[in-house]
Amino acid sequence: MWIPRPLYEAIPYVYIVAGAAMLGIACFLEQGPRGWLLAAGLAVLTGGLVVWMRRRDFRAIRSEYDARPLDD
Repeated sequence: MWIPRPLYEAIPYVYIVAGAAMLGIACFLEQGPRGWLLAAGLAVLTGGLVVWMRRRDFRAIRSEYDARPLDD
């Protein structure tokens, strides 16, 4: 599946904002699905942070890698 680059780059930020929004909504609820929102918000926020950090680390390692062949 092909995703346009701007949308692909925005995915971790969308996850982070959605997770933070779920956590924020759960803080203001007195009753109802508060526990579910806390758990889901924490999971989505953590997933967004993990994706963001993995991409950052991959790009840092890739920029340090010398792509020239060993024969040169």
